[in-house]
Amino acid sequence: MDHNSIKSYYGSPAFNQPWQNIDYFNKNQLNILTKKFQDFYKKAPGPWSARVRGRYFLIFLFLRYTGARISEVTGINDQADVDYRSADVTLAVLKRHNPHKKNMRKMVSIPPLAVKKLARYLAQYPEMKGKAFSVDRSNFFGIFKKLTLECGFARNLAHPHVLRHTRAMEMVRAGVPLTIVQQILGHANLNTTAVYLQFSGQEAKAILKDRGLI
Repeated sequence: MDHNSIKSYYGSPAFNQPWQNIDYFNKNQLNILTKKFQDFYKKAPGPWSARVRGRYFLIFLFLRYTGARISEVTGINDQADVDYRSADVTLAVLKRHNPHKKNMRKMVSIPPLAVKKLARYLAQYPEMKGKAFSVDRSNFFGIFKKLTLECGFARNLAHPHVLRHTRAMEMVRAGVPLTIVQQILGHANLNTTAVYLQFSGQEAKAILKDRGLI
C-alpha cells in the first residue's frame, strides 16, 4: 500500500474516527498470567478441583491463541471442532450486531502444545469428552478477574477480552497481513481490525530502529 493509498484509506468516512484505547497484555504480563493459570490448575487441592480448574486453564489457552471471543471458545466441541493432528480449531463466529452471520464458522491454527494439553486433560478425565469447554462464562470471568488481580495487574486488564486484543497486537507486530488478522478475529470489516495498527511514539521508534530506518 503506497502513501496515497494509506492516506485515502485512513481518510475514508468509515475509518475517520478517533483511535480506540486498547487494553492488552505485554509479553511479560502474558507470561506471568499464563503461569498463574497453569499453577492454578497444577496446584488444585484434589481430583475434583483439578478437573474443574483444568477446564479454566484450557479456556485461557484457547482464548490466548485463537484471539476468539469467550462465547466462541466456550462453544468449542473438543470432539468435533479440534483437529488434534494439525492443531486447527473450528469456531462458530458469534456476531452480536449481525444475527444473519451467526452460523458462520472459521478455522484458526494454534500451537500444537495447546492441543496436546487438551488431549492430556481428556486422557486424564475421559468423562469430560465433548464438554471440556462448556463452562459458564460468568464463572470464567470471575476466575480470570481473580487471577489477573492476584498478578498485580490493573483492573482494566481483568477481562478475558483483553486476550483477544493481545493476540491481535501480537499478530500485527509480527507482520501478519491485516487481512489475515481480520480473518482470524472474524471481523466483517477491515476497518475494525485496523485499529490494532496504532502504536505509541516509543513503539514506533523502536520498530524503525529495528528495521534500520533511523
